[in-house]
Amino acid sequence: MTSQTLAYEVVDVFTDRAFAGNPLAVVLDADDLTTQQLQSIAREFNLSETSFPMMSDADVADYRLRIFTPAQELPFAGHPSIGAADVMLRRGRVSAGRLVQSCGAGLLPLEVAADVVTLTGGTPTWSEAIDPAALLSAVGLDRDDLDGVPRRAGCGIDWTFLPVQRAALARAEADPRAVAAISGTGVSVVSWDGSTAHARVFAAGAGVPEDPATGSAGVALGVYLVVSGLVASDGTTAYDVVQGVEMGRPSLLRCAVVAEHGKPVETRVSGSTVPVARGEICIPG
Repeated sequence: MTSQTLAYEVVDVFTDRAFAGNPLAVVLDADDLTTQQLQSIAREFNLSETSFPMMSDADVADYRLRIFTPAQELPFAGHPSIGAADVMLRRGRVSAGRLVQSCGAGLLPLEVAADVVTLTGGTPTWSEAIDPAALLSAVGLDRDDLDGVPRRAGCGIDWTFLPVQRAALARAEADPRAVAAISGTGVSVVSWDGSTAHARVFAAGAGVPEDPATGSAGVALGVYLVVSGLVASDGTTAYDVVQGVEMGRPSLLRCAVVAEHGKPVETRVSGSTVPVARGEICIPG
């Protein structure tokens, strides 16, 4: 690495094998770059997200993480958080165990081990029920495909959840402009069977047409499930999210939501990471 380049790794997150899950670029030692330079690097990789772990900006945090799609910076995202923690652990920059990440959504705890990283989401938020008409139209489905009540939910960034019949997932075809016009980061089209969610996530609001694995939507789904009465109103409920199948990048997100008196109070997502490439990238002028 020269003074004009930065080291990076590309890893696949939420999978146990390469060329599945969600690819992520992790660029190291970019603390001195401007936001414009960071955005330029993210556009160069052109993955759904690129993450930049940096020196901590808070006394209680182990590091700061900045996250960019090709179009914009995000305050929080799941697979960039999990993938960056894994890269730093393998490179000896952090130790296994409990860590705290500083990001735009606040201070978020992680449990980091060699084979899995668990991320705790931010403060749960949710909306009242949403009329499904615009959502169904945006993803090319109709009312016969609907299987529940749509609403927004989030744990750092908001997602709109559209519950549908399982067979409708393969037929969903998103209009990026229509999805981007919907409030929040994007639309998660999801089929729930009581323990596992099969999902497709269209994130045109963040400049990503479709995402093969979305940790922030995975934890937000737990919020949606609690406030929709689909899981226990008290205690911890574990659930899985299967995503990316229709994109040829199958992903598995292992999640949990903690509820008290019918309200979600904490969410978590766990996933494995597989290294696939490493190298150097030039610093933008």
